Amino acid sequence: MTREDDTYDTEFKAAALHDAVNGLREKHPMSSASVAFYPWQRNLLLALLAVGIVCAYFFPIPTLVAVTLFCTIAYVWTLADRLILFFRGLDGSTIVNISDEDALALTDDSLPPYTILVPAYNEPEVVADLIAAMRALSYPEEKLQVLLLLEEDDDVTIDAANAAGVGDVVTILLVPPADPRTKPKACNYGLHFSTGEIVTIYDAEDHPDPLQLRRVVAAFDRLPDNTACVQAKLAFHNGTQNLLTAWFTADYALWFGFILPGLMRSDSPIPLGGTSNHLRRSVLDEIGSWDPFNVTEDADLGVRIAESGYRTAVLDSTTLEEANSDAINWIRQRSRWYKGYLQTWLVHMRRPVGLWRGLGAVGFFRFTALMAGTPLIACLNMVFWLISLAWILGQPHVIQEEFPAYVYFPALISLLFGNVAVLYMNLIACRETRNSALLIAGLTTPLYWVMMSIAAIKGTYQLIRNPSYWEKTFHGLSGASTPATTETDAAESNSGAAP
Repeated sequence: MTREDDTYDTEFKAAALHDAVNGLREKHPMSSASVAFYPWQRNLLLALLAVGIVCAYFFPIPTLVAVTLFCTIAYVWTLADRLILFFRGLDGSTIVNISDEDALALTDDSLPPYTILVPAYNEPEVVADLIAAMRALSYPEEKLQVLLLLEEDDDVTIDAANAAGVGDVVTILLVPPADPRTKPKACNYGLHFSTGEIVTIYDAEDHPDPLQLRRVVAAFDRLPDNTACVQAKLAFHNGTQNLLTAWFTADYALWFGFILPGLMRSDSPIPLGGTSNHLRRSVLDEIGSWDPFNVTEDADLGVRIAESGYRTAVLDSTTLEEANSDAINWIRQRSRWYKGYLQTWLVHMRRPVGLWRGLGAVGFFRFTALMAGTPLIACLNMVFWLISLAWILGQPHVIQEEFPAYVYFPALISLLFGNVAVLYMNLIACRETRNSALLIAGLTTPLYWVMMSIAAIKGTYQLIRNPSYWEKTFHGLSGASTPATTETDAAESNSGAAP
């Protein structure tokens, strides 16, 4: 390499890093979460808080009644909408199904160049499995580019990757250190070195269906031209490790098997999963790639795709991951998700009229219910549970003094309705995906909701204190080096069967 080549290479990397961090906020500043609250949003929230405090001080009972009624209506409406999505996705008709035969019928010459981005940080324990999973993919090597994105100062993972022998299948791409230290920033940097017409992301511990890339190509050929993304299903290989992993697995079975397909039928924005979302590179260049300041960059990108007039499809192909088996680690992960959902809602609500026009009335309200409603309802659950507990523990006079019967009992009924509705959806999802081992866990999910509420409260607090902080989730806790496909749903999806 000449000195001129070395200079060009250095300049290119510097430009790539600058764009990875600042590209979206420079090209589309209104779409960037680098500023958590726009001034008018902050002022409006502070004004509402001030009004609430004044009303609570001078008119405590009427204020309490009004807030409770509002929360009850929002709660019932959100849960009813979730049931509608569930029943729409129950028949599986909207899920794109590509059989093994159709996937294998694609000739190598007809397959487009494909790039897989694998961001990892401080994860030496999963590198060897990652390389094995990438080698198992059925795609011509000359058209497949796998970039393992590692931070330059992540010596332990770099050493593990070199020791595992990355070979010709995986290329290590070192990301220069720069804030924010987030997964989307690493993916943005890797995008500058990608060569594929289709780009996807896998986490370091993922084990995708070997035919998944071929299924995606076939799906894009079948789907309308405005399809920008194909989202594969996610499931867990350690779903029966403990009660927490069982809850997590049932949660994913419901979300990817039924709620997302229900969203497809309604033309609503689909919040993407953090992995196995396969994107047209041309669309990424048009609407902007991932937001490095948003801690759920996948959900944000899914909304931008819908707002820009493009569609997302759900593919019947499963990627196996490791379910979080440690409660503290799980809360760390889930609080980041909740914080990111609120970030995404705040970002896109900066232009509410434009968002309404882009998504339509139903899409607009469903976006609000998913992105803002999910974490806020999880926070409110704790309040309602404590009120109900006060009644159960023999303090009804306290509740009667504060809440009239026409307010308290509808709120209590809505709480019971919501709990029963979610229990019902979880149990049906376990049955339909033939995850019978998770039925007991499905009956005990109220304990899981307590953890969700704790995570939501933490995420909401972090949104105010440190909005773009990426709280690290540790992997490799299951102790399994090779995933065992215990979920029948995963086996069926990989053979092209509908759920």
